[in-house]
Amino acid sequence: MKKLFDELSFQVSKATTEKYSTSFSLGILALDSSIRPAIYAIYGYVRLADEIVDSFHSYDKQRLLARFKEQTYQSLEEKISLNPILQSFQETVHRYDIDVALIEQFLHSMEMDLNPTEYNTEKYKEYILGSAEVVGLMCLQVFVNGDKAMYRLLKPYAMKLGSAFQKINFLRDLKDDYEVLGRTYFPNVDMAVFDNNIKSTIESDIHAEFQEALIGIKKLPVSARFGVYLAYKYYLSLFKKIRRTPAQRIMSERIRIPNGQKVSLMMQSYVAYKMAIL
Repeated sequence: MKKLFDELSFQVSKATTEKYSTSFSLGILALDSSIRPAIYAIYGYVRLADEIVDSFHSYDKQRLLARFKEQTYQSLEEKISLNPILQSFQETVHRYDIDVALIEQFLHSMEMDLNPTEYNTEKYKEYILGSAEVVGLMCLQVFVNGDKAMYRLLKPYAMKLGSAFQKINFLRDLKDDYEVLGRTYFPNVDMAVFDNNIKSTIESDIHAEFQEALIGIKKLPVSARFGVYLAYKYYLSLFKKIRRTPAQRIMSERIRIPNGQKVSLMMQSYVAYKMAIL
C-alpha cells in the first residue's frame, strides 16, 4: 500500500530533522500536529541539498546536485519518488500548493555553493533569498494553508526571519566556511582582517531583521505561532551569545547553545506564550 510508503517517507524526513538539528526539531514539536509532517518534509529536503554541497567532499558534488535537481522535478511531475525525502517533499508541495519558483530559487543558491564565489552585495542578497528566505516562504505556505491574503501579509516577515537565521548561521560557521569550504558570504569583507567592527556591522543588520520578523510571528495562525516563536528564541539566544563573543574567537571556534539551555528556553518561551506576552 502506498500509504505505508508515505508514512515511511515522512518518518525519514522527521528522523533527518532530528539527526541534524535539535533546535528545529524542538521548534517543530511546538507546531500543531497537523502541520508537523510537512515542515519535517521541507527541512529534510533542504538538508539533503545542503549535505551535497557542504559535506560530500570526496564525490562529484556538481553531478550529485544536478541529479538531485532532476529527481526533484521528476518527483513533482510524476507525484512519486523512491527517495523517501523527495517523496515526502513532493507530497507536501502538492498538498499545500507550494510555488515551484521557490524551489527553483533554492536550488539556484545550492548551485552557487558548488564553486568559490566572491560575494558582492547583490550576490549576497541573491544567495540569502534562495538559501533561506524562500525556505521560510515554503513553510509559510504550509502555515497559512491556502489563505493567500494572509500569505501576502506575512511574506515580508517570513523572509526577514529566514534571512536573520541564515546570517547567524554564517557567523556561527565562519571558521569552517572559510577554512574548510573556502567560502566567504559577507560582501566586501576581507576575512584576513575580520574584526569586532566588521562583526558589529553585520550584527546590527541581523538585529533589525529580528525586530521586524517578530511582528510577523505574532500574526501567524495559532497552529504555527508558538513553534516559530520558539525557533526565533533559540536563534535569538545564539545571536546574543555570538554578540558577546570577540571576532577572533568567532574565527577559531563554532559557537553553540547547549541542549540543556535549549530545553530551558522552550519552557520559558511556553510560559511567555501562555501568559500572552507574545
